[in-house]
Amino acid sequence: MNLRHIEVFHAVYTTGSVSAAARLLHVSQPAVTSLLRHAESVLGFPLFERTRGRLVPTADAHALYEQADAIQEKVRQMRDTARNMRHGRGTTLRLSTLPALGMELLPEALAGYLARHPGVSIELHTIHHDDMAAKLRAHETDVVICYTPPRDTLLASSRLGEGEMVACFREADLPDALDPLPLSALSGRALISTADSGPQGRAVADELARREIETDPVGASRTFFVAAAMARAGLGMTIVDLHTALAMQAPGMAMRRLDPPQPYAIHAAYLEARPPSQLALDFLDFLRDRLQVHK
Repeated sequence: MNLRHIEVFHAVYTTGSVSAAARLLHVSQPAVTSLLRHAESVLGFPLFERTRGRLVPTADAHALYEQADAIQEKVRQMRDTARNMRHGRGTTLRLSTLPALGMELLPEALAGYLARHPGVSIELHTIHHDDMAAKLRAHETDVVICYTPPRDTLLASSRLGEGEMVACFREADLPDALDPLPLSALSGRALISTADSGPQGRAVADELARREIETDPVGASRTFFVAAAMARAGLGMTIVDLHTALAMQAPGMAMRRLDPPQPYAIHAAYLEARPPSQLALDFLDFLRDRLQVHK
């Protein structure tokens, strides 16, 4: 018996007639009769006997019904799951992101998305750049929101938006700061390095070296928001992504875009063999629109 046979058998068994089964399945009575006869032919024994205008299940039909009912319940559950997935209900969105993007950008975007999709649950974890590929390969997360996607033959990515690196410092330390701030203004300044944070931090360090701009290296951090917190505490100035700088703004703090600009892109990375679900794609579209508005 195939699934269609089981569906018709189950409908006739529960309703007691071909006409009622046809109405339940939204098909014609001849179609039900034909499928039922074919099922009995495949099985090699009758499933129903006609008694006073009704189809009465045989002993064999009673024996099969419990399993048929379990199969139909599984089919119903699968349909419900597919319907929920289509509408984003009852499903979990598993995301990982860099600490810089996990401070404000992702939480605010998720809050906006969940307001429109209240049945969705969220798992959001922060990871460092060097750990992204391993987390995806181990299926510990479905999508990573990052700057530069990892170089890995098993991964694919899509671009979501862009931003700029900015200088983050106390206003009292640089009261006459231009906007944008020339990189040359960092010469001799106490600088908290983010060169080990990932590609963006390294790119800024390389640009300073290329221009032979020497700073006073007072500290370093692999994490943008820690570097910004150090700057806020008065250890020196730092260069971080725009989203971290916005999240770390406080009275007495300032930020400036750089001249020349130090742009970066934001991507979604995932396993090529396991592309994002429809739910994840919907969220990525939402995040892409949000990044466009807040450029």
